[in-house]
Amino acid sequence: MASSAGRRRPLQSEALLHDHPAALRIALVLWALSAFLFIALAVPISTDVVQSVDDAVFDAVVRAEWGPAVVLARALDLVGTVWVTLPIMVAVGAWLAWRRRWNALATWVLAMIVSQLFIGPVKDLYERMRPPESLVNTTSWSFPSGHSVAGAAIVIGLVIVLVRPGPQRRNLEILAATFAVVMALSRVYLRAHWLSDVAAGAALGAAVAVGAAALVHFIDDRRRDEAHRDHNA
Repeated sequence: MASSAGRRRPLQSEALLHDHPAALRIALVLWALSAFLFIALAVPISTDVVQSVDDAVFDAVVRAEWGPAVVLARALDLVGTVWVTLPIMVAVGAWLAWRRRWNALATWVLAMIVSQLFIGPVKDLYERMRPPESLVNTTSWSFPSGHSVAGAAIVIGLVIVLVRPGPQRRNLEILAATFAVVMALSRVYLRAHWLSDVAAGAALGAAVAVGAAALVHFIDDRRRDEAHRDHNA
């Protein structure tokens, strides 16, 4: 058996989640919701059903158009552009690296990369037309909503990597989830997306952020268990 002087110190843990098994279950539920809509829009019969709901919501938001609400929604449209989101992604990643918070950095990078991969390539795969009479300029296809995916992944990811888990963070988690929902609904209000576009996008973005943190925690647990065994060998 190795002497105490020759033993290696166990690796230190950086907690990102209070209960990562529960977080993993939440992520799986969100993935399932998103997957349901992805599948529904890939099957012709269910596509018609989803579109009928989207059409009804579209008609409702057209009737509910209100100047101040449109201004707010357009502000969120700007917030969700790559000119705002990309600097946030880079700045947060750089700060976490500078602080040597490797678990948080791994979570952030994984969440940002995966969320972005589910925007452009998936839009090109589905090639879904956008709603008519959009109140803002749009590019590319409609499904899923890039603003909704990125918005949910970024705001929820920010809370996870920047705020320590605990009772005080729960209020911020609620605020982040609320912002993700408001961002998503603003895209419908601006007629830039169908309701199913933003529902799938917001669920996906949240699932990616929470799932990335849960995965990093799982890997870190395995790493610490191995270090603990080596330390006691």
